[in-house]
Amino acid sequence: MEEQTVLQKSMKWLEDRSKGNIKQKLEALTLKGLRIVHAQERCIRCSFVVPSRTLDPDGNWHVGAMATLIDDVAAAAIYSVVDHVKVSLDFSISFYSTAKIQDSLLI
Repeated sequence: MEEQTVLQKSMKWLEDRSKGNIKQKLEALTLKGLRIVHAQERCIRCSFVVPSRTLDPDGNWHVGAMATLIDDVAAAAIYSVVDHVKVSLDFSISFYSTAKIQDSLLI
C-alpha cells in the first residue's frame, strides 16, 4: 500500500470529521456536510451549506458552530505542512454578518 502524503493525511483528518467518523459528537454534528473543494499545502478551501441543526435561537448560524468549523479547517491546513494537528491557544473571530439556514459558504 502506498504511503499517504501529508496533504492527503490532512484531508482525510478533515473528511473524517465531516463524515462523523470521530468520537467527538458535537464536532461531528457541526462539521457534517463540509466538502473540500481545493487542497494544497498550507491551503484547504471548503464549501458548506448551513444546516438547521447549527442555528441559534435567532435563526443564524451559531457562532460556536462557526468557530468550530473555522478552527478545524485551519487545523487541517496547518496539518498539511507540519504533519500533525496543532491546538489553537488563542482564537479570535470578527463577525461582519450573519449566515442563515441553507446559505452556501466558502471557507
